[in-house]
Amino acid sequence: MLPLPAILARGALLGAALLGSVLLPAGQGRAQPEAESIPGLPAEAPPEPARLPPTARPMAPPPPEAPLVLPAGMEALPQGSWRIRFAAGAERPPEAASTTLANLGRRLAAQPEGRVTLQAQASGPAADASAARRLSLARALAVKQALAEGGLPPTRIDLRPLGRTEEAVDAVDVLPPGAERAAAK
Repeated sequence: MLPLPAILARGALLGAALLGSVLLPAGQGRAQPEAESIPGLPAEAPPEPARLPPTARPMAPPPPEAPLVLPAGMEALPQGSWRIRFAAGAERPPEAASTTLANLGRRLAAQPEGRVTLQAQASGPAADASAARRLSLARALAVKQALAEGGLPPTRIDLRPLGRTEEAVDAVDVLPPGAERAAAK
């Protein structure tokens, strides 16, 4: 049996001979016939052409939405907001306004950004500011729920329960993004 260094030396010589016969070009070292030569790497395939639609047209703007039909108890305000009138002492909006509020929520949700403000008021009781504030808050929460049912994320809705104001109306104003807000009192 051969010692390990001798085995390694023979293996190295054999490996070098094999490597030289494969890597050396024809005519150097061992002569190789052309049939035994290693072919080169194949050429890379060209990239696939881009697949474009037959006729690329610019996107058409969406069709304009039909105007919002407001039921009795709801009105459009000049600055682009809407007012929902409530019966005195009522916390819920009129039943006729629920579908319109859901449609309004859907339209406001289609705007990519901006916050919607609900300014709620109550006409009374005149002697109890706390009760008027609580009533206006309940109204704002009811309108917020109706708008959210239409698809407007509740996190985009700000509430301003104003209580009893000088105007002394039973209403909630829906102010879309960019509409002028009433000054804080």
